[in-house]
Amino acid sequence: MLGKREIGIYGGLSLDQICSSVEAEAKKYNVRTEFFQSNSEGELVSYIQSCRGTFEGILLNAGAYTHYSIALRDAIAAAEVPTIEIHVSNIYKRESFRHVSVIAPVCLGQICGFGMQGYILGFRALMEERLDPWLA
Repeated sequence: MLGKREIGIYGGLSLDQICSSVEAEAKKYNVRTEFFQSNSEGELVSYIQSCRGTFEGILLNAGAYTHYSIALRDAIAAAEVPTIEIHVSNIYKRESFRHVSVIAPVCLGQICGFGMQGYILGFRALMEERLDPWLA
């Protein structure tokens, strides 16, 4: 629903536009990308688990699942793939229930409040993590 709902909070770019921006950034690093979107918690869990041993990093905007999905948290931990938690809005400036992230403890880091630029910042952080053993 990116670009269609609550544009004042989430901006006007579509998911396809965000993916294109990340892909353009990835080309600078000669890195292959793959994108996956689902509104189903189970599909997200299965996809994250399938990343183990296949991908070097995950950018994850878990939406509302961020705040309560122990299943996603466990999938991230089990996948053992560096994961950056992304939020378009600043979740700490919003309702108090959004201030809790159950996935943050198993993520490399969290980026929130920078709009769609957060995806590029997250991607760059993953690239730095590949190169900097202090971040691992």
